[in-house]
Amino acid sequence: MTKLLIADDEQIEREGLEVILQKAFPDVEISQAKNGKMAVQLAKELYPDLILMDIQMPGMNGLEAIKLISEDDPDIKFIMITAFDTFDYARQAIKLGVKDYLLKPSKITEIEATVGKVLEEIEEERKFRALTKLQKDALQRALPVIETDVVTQLLFDHVHEVHLDMLVEMLEIPSTDEQFVMSILLPEGHEHLYTPVKEKVRQAGSAWVGALYGRQLPIIVFREKQQSFRSQAISIAGEILSLPKKASSEGWFIGIGNACGSLQTIRQSYQESLIATMDSTLPVKYRFYSDVPALSAGEDLQLTKEREKQFFDQVRLGKWDQVSLSVMEMIQRCEREREGVVQAQQRVLQMLWIASRVMSEIGVEAPAPFFAYQTRDFRQLRTGTEQLLKSMKKSYLEHYDRLEADTIQQLKYYITEHSHEDISLEALGRKVGLSPIYISKMFKEKLGVNYIDFLTECRIEKAKKLMADSGKSLKEITFEVGYHEPNYFSKVFKKMCGQSPTEFRKALLGK
Repeated sequence: MTKLLIADDEQIEREGLEVILQKAFPDVEISQAKNGKMAVQLAKELYPDLILMDIQMPGMNGLEAIKLISEDDPDIKFIMITAFDTFDYARQAIKLGVKDYLLKPSKITEIEATVGKVLEEIEEERKFRALTKLQKDALQRALPVIETDVVTQLLFDHVHEVHLDMLVEMLEIPSTDEQFVMSILLPEGHEHLYTPVKEKVRQAGSAWVGALYGRQLPIIVFREKQQSFRSQAISIAGEILSLPKKASSEGWFIGIGNACGSLQTIRQSYQESLIATMDSTLPVKYRFYSDVPALSAGEDLQLTKEREKQFFDQVRLGKWDQVSLSVMEMIQRCEREREGVVQAQQRVLQMLWIASRVMSEIGVEAPAPFFAYQTRDFRQLRTGTEQLLKSMKKSYLEHYDRLEADTIQQLKYYITEHSHEDISLEALGRKVGLSPIYISKMFKEKLGVNYIDFLTECRIEKAKKLMADSGKSLKEITFEVGYHEPNYFSKVFKKMCGQSPTEFRKALLGK
């Protein structure tokens, strides 16, 4: 209920105003104060929304009372009552934030109009605060979904930069110049520890947690300025590895990629973190990529950063001819540089292990690559490698063949019907029994767009249809199509349609 306080030293004035206002605004609770000091006291006790304050009162005058009350509660609104229409009073009142003033005596219609205008303003502000709270609550519920999607897109996906930027804007980005990826391998059968791990990461520092697929959980960590990169990573690893007190400690391992200067290059750190987890039998259950020993001193024999990136993408996109060519070229370099066949075989295993891990990302179950024998020469190494690559390619193609022909249509229909909800890659994965990474890849291959782009198109098309209904406000439409923030919706709409929602609606209704 709205509360109103009348402060005037003349009782007949107070009583008269209360009768007029009670009749005009029956839902307003009205109280009276006979001087400025009493008005200050009642303001603390009653928390009124609006005070009608007489300026000329004995003792503490109205302007002094307004100043004290405003300092204690700046949200209270005031209407000044005065018998003197002087510029000086008006100037002081404006400084104190007084909304309007009434002259003694005033017509009933003037009193009703002046007070009614301020009461409407109070009600609008009250609705706005309530709406803002709902928006904030809805956004807080959506943030974990947004965070997981952002990590998934950054590490595994080539996304439309506009939409990624907008998603990132919704998250609280720590003030940092560097970030790095930690890949956490959970023990077999302990996927239920995802939530405890997430809580540990939250406590340990600034980080975004990705989706758990299989045993692997990637996190993007933001560098703390007061710590070195290594000490921060070791601290977080220690917190995570302290979890398996009740569970078996076997199978836990954490790979740590190098720090990079921007989110646009974070995939390199992710790939490095995967390589660092290659040997999970080490006594210390974490390893930095920079500590992975090189198999050869020759610079051209090392798996360079660019080759690593290309190899990841070749496997992920199913370009098996290129995958095979990359591995065979590496064997040829080893032979040309007279590297031992045992070391070359280890290097082949490293590349095939990377390929196996990437395949698991997209939901392909492939047998772990290993040689059934110790190769004696490079000819035998090539033959064994070809067999392993054929087996991996077969698993990849069979996985595609097992997918239902209508899977993509099923996903399109589901997104179209539920576009107003917070749909994540994980939710889509659960719907059709596929990994989030695989779904993202399938969208680009089958439809030529990222799933976020498709979801956005569905929402914007719905918004366009709803705008034809002049009875719906843009705020209502914002929430109805699945956005939690009108400003964010306007940004997306303008990017997609070339004009703001207001401009589009004006043109639509004008026609």
